[in-house]
Amino acid sequence: MDIWLAFKDLCLARPLLGLTTCILVLTLALHLVPVCRQTQRTTRIRGPQGTSLVFGLAKTVVDSNITNELYEPWAKEYGPVYKIPHALGKYRLMLWDQKAISHFFARDTWLYHHTPFNKIILPIAIGRGVMGADGESHKRQRKNLSPAFNAAAVRSLTSIFQDVAHKAVIAWDAEIESNRGDDCAVIDVQQWMNHISLDSAGIGILSHDFGALNGNGSDVEHVLNAFSASVDPSHSLFILGQTFPSIMKLPWPRTKFSQKLHLTVGQICQEMLSRRRKEKETGGIDERDKSCLGLLLKAEESGETVGLTQQEVLDEVHKSLSSSERYDTNLHLRQARILLLGSFETTAVSLTWAFIELGRNSDIQTKLRDECLEFGSTPSYDDLTNKLPYLNAVVNEVLRLHSPVVEVPRAATEDDVIPLSELLRTADGKFTDHICIAKGTEVVIPLAALNRSVSMWGPDAKVFKPSRWLKEDEGTHRARDMPHGYRHLMTFGNGARMCPGRLFALTQFKTVLFILVRHFMFEMADGAEVQIVKSLGLLPRPRVVGSTEAGCSVPVRVRRYEV
Repeated sequence: MDIWLAFKDLCLARPLLGLTTCILVLTLALHLVPVCRQTQRTTRIRGPQGTSLVFGLAKTVVDSNITNELYEPWAKEYGPVYKIPHALGKYRLMLWDQKAISHFFARDTWLYHHTPFNKIILPIAIGRGVMGADGESHKRQRKNLSPAFNAAAVRSLTSIFQDVAHKAVIAWDAEIESNRGDDCAVIDVQQWMNHISLDSAGIGILSHDFGALNGNGSDVEHVLNAFSASVDPSHSLFILGQTFPSIMKLPWPRTKFSQKLHLTVGQICQEMLSRRRKEKETGGIDERDKSCLGLLLKAEESGETVGLTQQEVLDEVHKSLSSSERYDTNLHLRQARILLLGSFETTAVSLTWAFIELGRNSDIQTKLRDECLEFGSTPSYDDLTNKLPYLNAVVNEVLRLHSPVVEVPRAATEDDVIPLSELLRTADGKFTDHICIAKGTEVVIPLAALNRSVSMWGPDAKVFKPSRWLKEDEGTHRARDMPHGYRHLMTFGNGARMCPGRLFALTQFKTVLFILVRHFMFEMADGAEVQIVKSLGLLPRPRVVGSTEAGCSVPVRVRRYEV
């Protein structure tokens, strides 16, 4: 009420002052009052000082190339929970304490929801569905996606991943063969991992072959590549968007990419749904279809899912239909788009990092190749899981050192008390074993930084060292005290939102690595010590700085392995 009175007095005192100024004053007041109230109900927590009155430290932490190196030193200086000043007086609460992180994951989707920024940007980027849902809606959607991602479903998809990897072998052989006079070829490994990931996801999720490895150049491939590489708003605008999320509704280039993706993938899913309906009518449904989408449709038809309609199976893909069509198919289609985009992006990034590390570390590459060659035949799902320890170690180490998802931000939907495993010194000099946070507080779990933490993974935490995952090595250090996720890693998250497609991703990752390492040797085209930075796309992607290979983001020299 005081804000409205002050605003009225300002307008009456200077009626000609300018409507714009008055609106700006009111907007800032409406923004700052809840910030002040939130601060009053929250434990006074220490943290680094902002470098800008407007942006705080937001411009610093948005740079993924340095963020991971800042979070742990700040935890040592300010304690296992600290605050980072953000734009216009807001702040983010960083959790580094293991007990606090466990508390957070136990309440994710219920007490902790997506931030207002993510509630706007996620539907724009990937559509509405399980990834953007909270509470009961998330629980129901997550439960009904399980038939597509359990061990039995992924086991049946292993042959698809093998076929795609063997197509890559043929394509790379052709690249080397075309390079007459030389026994090698320089390839952009990131682009090739995009091809492999897209074809695997297309067949494994949608039962559709995009033909990326055959050079077909589908619309989906072009859109996904542009979508992943696009950086439309400036850092400043992106940061302000987290304070004023509606800014992200403006027609940025990525919004246009997203709309085209909705349309293109939606058409593919619509064709599959129409084909399946016709097969059902004629009694000729193809039982050989093992794709995620096919399994979900079968589960729905057989009554194995509870509360999941055919509309929800495809819920992640399509917004381009008329309103009447949308009623019947929109939920189906949007689900499929999220699965496709999530699988494509994360797996392509992880595979790229794997070949970078193998190209940098020839001894590790040789040891991995020896194990794969000694194994002999192409491994089954169970073989990949249980019988190739060094392959598993390499994959785990890539996922630890190069997590595709950097952090998890959430907003508290009500006041909360977070317990701590060690005493925290507050800003007023007192010590406490818990902190109080107010409704609306933004809480962040720095996944990538925790995976690289020296205190949790030992003094060699920043080193690519697969042997830490073998029984004879104790390189996991204090990481065993972390919440139970996948091998105590934060890469797939934890709790209710733990990545549902992790078995799909791990099996694809291991299969591709096994087959390509057996056939080829790799080295960084610009030398093992070349500088690599992360560029801002949908997810941070590696890029070689100053490469001599024009047009290549990550140039790698490949040679056939001769026995």
